[in-house]
Amino acid sequence: MDPQILEWLNLNVKWIHLIVGIAWIGASFYFNWLEGNLERQKAGLNKGVAGDLWAVHGGGFYHVEKFEVAPEKLPETLHWFKWEAYLTWITGFTLLVLVFYMSPTLYMIDPSVANLSPGLAISISVLSLAVVWLIYDRLCKTALVENNARFFWVMFIGLTLLAYLFTELFSARAAYIQMGAIIGTLMVANVFFVIIPSQRKMVDAMKQGEVPDPATGKAGFQRSFHNNYFTLPVLFIMISGHYPLTFGSEYNWMILAAIALIGVLVRHYFNLKNQGKVHHWILPLAAVLMALLAYLTMPKPQETVLESEVTFEAIEPIMAQRCATCHAANPTDPAFKVAPKGVELDTRAKIEQQADAVYAQTVTSKAMPIGNLTQMTPDERALLGQWYLTLKNKES
Repeated sequence: MDPQILEWLNLNVKWIHLIVGIAWIGASFYFNWLEGNLERQKAGLNKGVAGDLWAVHGGGFYHVEKFEVAPEKLPETLHWFKWEAYLTWITGFTLLVLVFYMSPTLYMIDPSVANLSPGLAISISVLSLAVVWLIYDRLCKTALVENNARFFWVMFIGLTLLAYLFTELFSARAAYIQMGAIIGTLMVANVFFVIIPSQRKMVDAMKQGEVPDPATGKAGFQRSFHNNYFTLPVLFIMISGHYPLTFGSEYNWMILAAIALIGVLVRHYFNLKNQGKVHHWILPLAAVLMALLAYLTMPKPQETVLESEVTFEAIEPIMAQRCATCHAANPTDPAFKVAPKGVELDTRAKIEQQADAVYAQTVTSKAMPIGNLTQMTPDERALLGQWYLTLKNKES
């Protein structure tokens, strides 16, 4: 496919993915907030109502009621929330195809990590989506799910091990995106296979003049509860591709696990707050943990020592061979018609202007070249590091 057409497809699908994702996660946040803020113990609640809530927004007043099981009569108009979730997954999987499956040797496979064929890499990616869902769904049908803390730690440890496995199979960036695709699949499968069917059963029971089984609604609520805790980790993964200091680190899978855990902690704070249980220490703890993570992942001191001065002429061939095939005014790599993200590295002036980014992404994080497609060697990275330090030493 023509690179420019592919880029436009990528742009449009990503835009739609963002729009529907905001709609889905926004609705999830709202309904979880609503559940936690319902006034349940007060006089004057209507028959069969578990709690209600008054709110003001956009210049108007709203009154919301939640029934213990269901109203006595099914209303003519009943709003469902499902297509936001479905379209988020459809557009997300389409992006996976457009970016990774259509160019596996560019973005997905890193020969220095594992020498996978494109077919095998794609097969592992697709099959893992289904396998992880089947395992998770089976766990949800055991007694383990009744203990939220134990269930969380089993899932967290399992997903962390899976993240480690993917960093040993795929390029670092692809490993992160694969974990995002897995978590997103769990969330959407919860909606498709459990939440919506449970709601349909309740509606069908009312249409037949029967009282819906409360256990049916409980199953849907439980999966919605899980989705609520998945949201912040998956949102981080969506933006992680812009931050090579995370996926490009040698500790990338641990960084992913740590940030996911911090995200869950933040989500837990707001869930408790919605229930009137404010634990003021949680958010400061999350901030401290992020600061600690940043400190622990800083480059080692020996990586920033100037051992010998290196001129631009010494690194010019490296930049031309390893970087400028893509990052140039006229890329020679057939996958690109324009330089990725507009970053051009085909002249001395442009390279020196982008020196900080070159150092961060080729020496510190080793995130570039993508998938090490142009086979930059460790010695070349070290030479680039010494050139960067020479440059900074002269500037100071």
